[in-house]
Amino acid sequence: MHFFKKISDLQAYLNYQRSQNLSIGFAPTMGALHQGHMSLIEHTNKHSNISVSSIFINPTQFNDPTDLEKYPRTLEEDINLLYDHQLNTLFTPPVEEIYPAQGIHTPDFNFGRLDQVLEGVFRQDHFKGVAQVVHRLLEIVRPDDLFMGQKDYQQWTIIYHMLQQMESEVRLHMVPTVREADGLAMSSRNRRLTAEWRAKAPYIFRLLSEAQENYTLRPIAEICDQAISTLKEMGFRTEYFNMVDGYNLENVTSPEDHKKVVACVAAWAGEIRLIDNVILKEDHTFSF
Repeated sequence: MHFFKKISDLQAYLNYQRSQNLSIGFAPTMGALHQGHMSLIEHTNKHSNISVSSIFINPTQFNDPTDLEKYPRTLEEDINLLYDHQLNTLFTPPVEEIYPAQGIHTPDFNFGRLDQVLEGVFRQDHFKGVAQVVHRLLEIVRPDDLFMGQKDYQQWTIIYHMLQQMESEVRLHMVPTVREADGLAMSSRNRRLTAEWRAKAPYIFRLLSEAQENYTLRPIAEICDQAISTLKEMGFRTEYFNMVDGYNLENVTSPEDHKKVVACVAAWAGEIRLIDNVILKEDHTFSF
């Protein structure tokens, strides 16, 4: 596995690979890696000649400085995991490489309401930070393909629209969510759950699964309200449990009127905020 910290060294290596007509796939991460991330790497390896991943804990997408401070840093474990999964190239830049003192230029992207709903209600400017760092990393790596996970569905949607506005030729792939045996979506935050909350956390996916079974049989509002009520009874502090259009992220009332419908949830399990989603309906003949 090739290991780089400096942009100039990484780009020199990747430029040589391009000169050999090799394709480059990229899976950005913030570390604290788990099998969900390894699924990204497996997809990158499968679709690309050269698989590249980054580990960079981006400070501009944390609204709460305490959350940034507590974010797990497990670089040695991460490197071993990536090596075992045959990653070709790892980029672990310091903050000053990504955000140099002279500043960087980030285009003023217009996401309409995409960054104002769901996560955007509770994490103001979060997606501005996400778009900034992904744009910066794409400038550096210049991949042919970009691999991101379904678990952060809103993030994937926003990056898709960012690429459209850039008129980028990068192909964006959505990698399905990887789950624990009990259904809990794999997340770097899971390791911070107490034993009590770890036992309760799988109920989030159970409620999403129930929504998938019933969304054509019962009123959408009733399903969402019941899910929020159930989570509250279990002690969760739920920020949203919504069924939304898979393209514009606006709330759905009549699923039959939409080509794609996604159930999305964010809930606090004690001090840990968990997010998850399930695609309820998708017309594969239709795209953005």
